Amino acid sequence: MAERVYPADSPPVSGQFSDNFSSGEFPRKPATYVIQVPKDQIYHVPPPENAHRFQHLSQKKAHRSRCRCCFCSVLASIFILIVLAGISLAVIYLVFRPEAPKYSVEGFSVLGINLLSPSPNSPKFNVTVMSRNGNGKTGIYYEKGSTVDVFYEDVDLCNGALPVFYQPAKNVTVVKTVLTGSKIQLTSGIRNEMRNDLSNKNLTFKLKIRAPLKIKIGSVKTWTITVNVNCDVTVDKLTAASRIVSSKCSHDVDLW
Repeated sequence: MAERVYPADSPPVSGQFSDNFSSGEFPRKPATYVIQVPKDQIYHVPPPENAHRFQHLSQKKAHRSRCRCCFCSVLASIFILIVLAGISLAVIYLVFRPEAPKYSVEGFSVLGINLLSPSPNSPKFNVTVMSRNGNGKTGIYYEKGSTVDVFYEDVDLCNGALPVFYQPAKNVTVVKTVLTGSKIQLTSGIRNEMRNDLSNKNLTFKLKIRAPLKIKIGSVKTWTITVNVNCDVTVDKLTAASRIVSSKCSHDVDLW
């Protein structure tokens, strides 16, 4: 009887595995192959449904990189400008050695304050201030926008402003200004304190000056700098002929 021959890809008939196991042989596993491809030849291509998302994310990352580069460039430019400005200021200071001007109160007369009546007052102060610029190569421009106030305790009695002027190097300038107040109500306690001080010829006012100015160094002007002058002025009476008993001034500068 002829033996049957099965095709190579035909499934085994029932009982074939049992015959192999009974003979001590196991069926062989299908052969596997490992193909090694160089890494630089591997390309990652997103599936079609994610291609649009991949393109969008790629453009977003590029935009972020450009923004980061611009931001770093701006920071670097600002840092370089600050360094250059610091070097310039240091050179100017070492070459010109600028000194702050000195201030003093030379005249201080008072009108329009009645301590015997509870009615509002309209005081008037005539104030004379002396500014000394001891710099040999530095002039000072006093700009618009200054304020001058006179206080007794915490009561603002009057206000005004300094005139606009230029003070050259090695110069002493005397400035006169008129300060006025309107309907200033003094409490009974303030009036009593002022009367007691007048009896001792020792009435102290606070003079506060805030003046914007620019410094001229050679042919160069600086930015606007603000000088704050605070003076304690003691007078002997509240009249046009009042005399300054003592005066002490201090000042500080706001560079920016």
